[in-house]
Amino acid sequence: MISVLQFGGSNCDRDAVRALAHLGVDAERVWFEDGLPDETDGIVLPGGFSYGDYLRAGAMAARAPVMAEVRERAANGTPVLGICNGAQIGCETGLTPGAFTTNASARFQCEHVHLRVENADTPWTRSYDEGDVVAFPIAHGEGRFEATDEELARLDDENRVLFRYCDAEGTVTDDANPNGSKGNVAGVLGDRDTVAVLMPHPERATLPDLHAGTDGQGVLRGFTV
Repeated sequence: MISVLQFGGSNCDRDAVRALAHLGVDAERVWFEDGLPDETDGIVLPGGFSYGDYLRAGAMAARAPVMAEVRERAANGTPVLGICNGAQIGCETGLTPGAFTTNASARFQCEHVHLRVENADTPWTRSYDEGDVVAFPIAHGEGRFEATDEELARLDDENRVLFRYCDAEGTVTDDANPNGSKGNVAGVLGDRDTVAVLMPHPERATLPDLHAGTDGQGVLRGFTV
C-alpha cells in the first residue's frame, strides 16, 4: 500500500491517490499525526501548502515526527516521491540535496512546462528514454531549485538529476526555465534512486479526463517497479 501523507494544508493528496488508483496501485491518504501504517510499501509527499508555507515552504512539515519514520523507511529502500510541496519537504528533511525557494519572478506560477529526461535508469523514469521530452503542469511560488556549484556538479557527476526544464524540442535554455532553477533542475534523486523529488506535478498529467496529457504516468509507475 502506498501511503500518501496528508499534512494540514496539503491539497494534492486526493489527486495522488486517484492517479495511483488509475494505474492500479493501492494508495491511501494517511494523516501525518497517525504515523505510517505497517503495510506501507511506498510513500508520497504530496503538493499543497503544509502549515501554510510559514517560515519556508515545507520547513515545518519536515520537522513533524512522521518524517523521522519516512527517513528511516527511505534508508531501508522504501520508495519515496515528493511532489511540489512534497519536494520542498523532502529537501528540508534532507532526503535530497539542495533547496527550493522563491521563484525568480517572485510570483505564483501555474502553467504547463516541458521537461527533458536526464536519467532514464531509475524507478521513476524507466518508462521514458534518456532525452525524452515530457509535459507536466507546475503550480508553485517557491519552486526555484538552489544548490551550490559543488552540489550541482556532484548531482551531475552522480547522474542524480532526473529532469531539467527545456523547450518543446528538448533544448535546455533560460527561456524554458519557468522559475530560475539552477541548472534548469526540475527533479533530483536522493542517495538512493528509490527517493526522488520534483516540482512539476506528474499526478496532474496522469488521468486522461484532465486533458493535461498522460506523460506523468511514467513517474508514478515507479511504485510498480
